[in-house]
Amino acid sequence: MTPQPPPEPRNAKGETRHIGVEIEFAGLPPRKTAELVQELFGGQLVVLSPHRLKVTGARWGDFGIELDTQYAHPDKDMVDAEAAIDSEWERMRQDFHARTRELIGDMVTGLVPTEIVCPPVPWDELEELDALFEALRRHGAKGTDASLLYGFGLHLNPEAPSLEVESLLAYLRAYLLNAAWLREQIHVDITREVLPHANPFPRAYAIKVLDPGYAPDLETLIGDYLEDNPTRNRELDMLPLFAHLKPDFPHELFHNRLVKARPTFHYRLPNAQLSEPGWGAVTEWNRWLEVERLASTPETLAERSAQYLARHRPSAPRRLLSRLRRWVSDR
Repeated sequence: MTPQPPPEPRNAKGETRHIGVEIEFAGLPPRKTAELVQELFGGQLVVLSPHRLKVTGARWGDFGIELDTQYAHPDKDMVDAEAAIDSEWERMRQDFHARTRELIGDMVTGLVPTEIVCPPVPWDELEELDALFEALRRHGAKGTDASLLYGFGLHLNPEAPSLEVESLLAYLRAYLLNAAWLREQIHVDITREVLPHANPFPRAYAIKVLDPGYAPDLETLIGDYLEDNPTRNRELDMLPLFAHLKPDFPHELFHNRLVKARPTFHYRLPNAQLSEPGWGAVTEWNRWLEVERLASTPETLAERSAQYLARHRPSAPRRLLSRLRRWVSDR
């Protein structure tokens, strides 16, 4: 499958836009996965800990491969303190910690997913990255539908074509309008629907954002988002992009170590459909482009927003009744 071109193929600097890709799966431990990545894309295999590896200097950059649980890896504070160890007792404590975490990783391998975090890939080279998905299939990797316990996903991180607030708002509106269609196309796995990792946006938030009078500056856009979505667990997670633009924004999520600031949308919805021949990053990129096409056509975006509001926004009498009830309850 060939990646379709986006309406805006270049970023604000005039460079080809890149896409980050993350994939979760079972059936292949991190070490064998890293060796497979190295075989496909070159680079040097670096063992950070028994269940966390990197392939550095590979095609497009560095690949990260690990068991997707913090309990399988040495604690960062302990690792950072290792150089300052000046007693035998501290050295024994460090060694015990590392061995315990390795044992936990050995025990949960097969229960928690292996994750590959790929370097940013130019959108027009995604087809070459899909060789990785085919290789994972050949080597026995299992995706979302292999078990009811496997709530695995594929995440795309499309670089934003512009960091202006008007553009970000258009993309957010386009996503809200296409979210139901994307869920239908993907057939989001029931396990992933139950788990909180890719929850839909609240309808009240969609109504607020799609209102034609909503014209926020960046701080208001971020503040409104956090008021209705104080979580990383959204199908389109805007926190990495917002943290990149406003790293000093006063909210605890901006200091969460799991929020990686970057100039990209963090699209968390797709399943990891490794059992489906031909499926890969290109499949999900081509679906995502429905969002980009709508965001790039202002008249259609405004028309569809109006249709959504006509269907879902409460009528004036109902809004008045709702305000009256709130006033009575506050008395």
